[in-house]
Amino acid sequence: MSNRYHLTDKAVASLPATLNVHPLNSKARRTISSPGDATGLTTLGVNIFVVAPGDKSTEYHVHACEDEAVYVLSGTGTARTGDATHQIRAGDFIGYPKGGPAHEIHNNGDGPLRLLVIGQRLLEDVIDYPDQNKRLYRCAGHTNDLVDIGQITPLGSAD
Repeated sequence: MSNRYHLTDKAVASLPATLNVHPLNSKARRTISSPGDATGLTTLGVNIFVVAPGDKSTEYHVHACEDEAVYVLSGTGTARTGDATHQIRAGDFIGYPKGGPAHEIHNNGDGPLRLLVIGQRLLEDVIDYPDQNKRLYRCAGHTNDLVDIGQITPLGSAD
């Protein structure tokens, strides 16, 4: 039995899933279902990513304002965090604090990599994509602006 706030294992397994390809990297492909959306969460993203062998969970990135976390449900892969890489498997947990090192996960295993991905959904954030030398500015009510980091003119502190 499921209700708005409680999803049974069968309800979670039957959630609609959508293929999502990152606009900056065609190999960053994942199928996403969202138990968080299904239960009405609005400021916390709770998603199940399924990443096929050879694909990545996302483009290498870091959030300036939002924390993220990943719990490996099944499969194996490699987590790249800053300059380090680590093998990951079912039961592993990875925390990505805001402003920490950039990160991505690659499925280098033989089967699907299933991840529980949890993150804040703030109205504003700045996301850097170091491998692409790009920065994304996200602000509610405005278009998302993607710029070349080298073209940014620093104006000094906001204080």
